Amino acid sequence: MQRGNRALHGTVLAGCVAAVASVATPLAAQTVVTVNATQIFGTIDPAKINDYTEYMAGVNLYEALTTVDGDGAIQPLLAESWTVSEDTLTYTFTLKQGVTFQDGSPVEAKDVVYSVERLLAINQGPSYLFEGVLGDGAVTALDERTVEFALNDVFTPFLTMTPILFVLNSDVAEANATADDPWAETFVANTAIGAGAYRLDSWSRGATMVMKKVDGYHLGWDDQAIDELRFVVTNEEATVKALAAAGTLSMSSDSQAQETYDSIGRLPDYRIVTYPTATNFYFKLNNQRPPTDDVNIRRALAYATDYDTIREVLLPGEPLAGPMPPVFADAYLDSLEAPVFDLERARALVEASVYAGQGPIDIEMMYVAGLAFEEEIALLMKSILDTIGFNTILKPEPWNRMTELASAIETTPAMTQVFYGATYPSPDSFFFTQYHSRAQGTWASMEWILDPEVDALIDQARGTADIAEQNEIYKALQRKLVDDQVAVFLLTQRSQQAFHRCLQGFTWVPMQSFEFNFHTMKWVCD
Repeated sequence: MQRGNRALHGTVLAGCVAAVASVATPLAAQTVVTVNATQIFGTIDPAKINDYTEYMAGVNLYEALTTVDGDGAIQPLLAESWTVSEDTLTYTFTLKQGVTFQDGSPVEAKDVVYSVERLLAINQGPSYLFEGVLGDGAVTALDERTVEFALNDVFTPFLTMTPILFVLNSDVAEANATADDPWAETFVANTAIGAGAYRLDSWSRGATMVMKKVDGYHLGWDDQAIDELRFVVTNEEATVKALAAAGTLSMSSDSQAQETYDSIGRLPDYRIVTYPTATNFYFKLNNQRPPTDDVNIRRALAYATDYDTIREVLLPGEPLAGPMPPVFADAYLDSLEAPVFDLERARALVEASVYAGQGPIDIEMMYVAGLAFEEEIALLMKSILDTIGFNTILKPEPWNRMTELASAIETTPAMTQVFYGATYPSPDSFFFTQYHSRAQGTWASMEWILDPEVDALIDQARGTADIAEQNEIYKALQRKLVDDQVAVFLLTQRSQQAFHRCLQGFTWVPMQSFEFNFHTMKWVCD
């Protein structure tokens, strides 16, 4: 579940409070909830979304053939059922009868075909996950309610990825396509044309997004349903506290400062919900650029990290021994030892590196500008690293700039603070997305490992139908990635969020932002 890093966009206190003043008390005929997000909504196009706010929008505006529950199990959504051929190369889905898009037109098999072909043609967002899996003509409509996926090869994680194959209204998209824009990217960038529970009402980029419930939604509504969602984008701790003090805030982000949670938690109408996650927090290390191209430097950085202070003071979390948390228990390598803070060993490794004896070693650490705890972590690391031979250069950047820098080896800094969680409920999500050569060039893959042995292990796991054998491959992957110290494995996040007492029904889901499907939540107050 990451989310992309929780990147930030600052707003002024007075402006944010004014923006939601009209819904300060969610009563009367319409139930309105106000949700704080700390990262801008970059896009709502299902073929391009790739971080936590974008998926938070997507899961409310669009639907896929399947969804995922709190246990990570795949559940039917637009599809009522499916079958898998004996050789696991053909998946056939039967669509639920009576489901309509937000304009009232029926969801048909042709819309699924169009949506997948559009995703692969645009080649952004989650398309790379299906590279080599779905070829030209792989998805066909057998009739109005039946759609077939013919895979190129055995691909064990396929079903776990189907919840992110959001379905668009193909008739509307095609009506808004042009010769220069054959997939209607301009139109879909600004207009939601899905079958989700909520429709897009307004969107002020970098400030607010408003959605309203869709009458006739196929899963129905009850009298405690949420009529309107209002997302307010701000990283200002004072703003979030002011929204809560006014009674306007319904749900905070999970990336506030601890003092903000403590302050809101003391208010009579609020509770702080703490829950374990499958989201890891890393220092991603660029394995191809100096000085982190030297494994001794990478290991030194791991030993020079004060894990206890970070986990217990700056960012609540559980120890993390490797690239994957134990949420996928059967695939988890439980013999990995938790990393330790040992400055003497760190100093010795710096002296053993190819960069020793050249004066202080310049090393950049990038983090999200304005995110208080990431700045505190960066300052802590600088205070340590500068004592063992480094000149630590702190590099705060807005999230959109960080994603741009991550697109090339030469512009990706040596160290970057990044959250990453399962994008789909499979161990493959932690390995392919972050470490395979074909997935490089995103915020999730700033390590730039480019290791044929790692690629081969990931490919082998993806094509192995025997789950026990597959899990052994995942364990070998974890051992290699830890031995090579491809990143600093800091913690598995223990999330906190402030909730208004009237907002109930939140359930964490091990898939990026799928817990923020507001159709599953209720406003229990009159």
